[in-house]
Amino acid sequence: MTAATMTSNRPYLLRAMYEWIADNGLTPYILVDANAPGVKVPKSSIKDGRVVLNVASRAVAQLELGSDRVRFMARFAGVSQVVEAPISAVLAIYAQENGQGMMFPAEDQTAAQPPESTDAQTATVAPSDPAPKKGPHLRVVK
Repeated sequence: MTAATMTSNRPYLLRAMYEWIADNGLTPYILVDANAPGVKVPKSSIKDGRVVLNVASRAVAQLELGSDRVRFMARFAGVSQVVEAPISAVLAIYAQENGQGMMFPAEDQTAAQPPESTDAQTATVAPSDPAPKKGPHLRVVK
């Protein structure tokens, strides 16, 4: 029996955490890698290559937490704009009031695709260099 290829669990976890935070009356924020391909956010909101977005129902319109992207309408400096980010660019979701939430591991785009060859040498994935240990760092933006 061969192992079935499964889709990413990130969109499911993102939706579950969003619902949990909102059900507790708190404000869900997402941290997005602004340099990832497909991210559409106002340049003025980007700090250190990342952007923190308030995705509470009172702050956005037409929120879509889909299986491949997050998309919504929001106001920046009084101007309504479309914000879009691939699910893989979402680094964390947390409650603004107390910081409780979840950070997501980096997704390797090439590892998610099946290998083109059945040769064992080409299907082997080399381990990545471990990142230096740092505590989580989330900043509240008001």
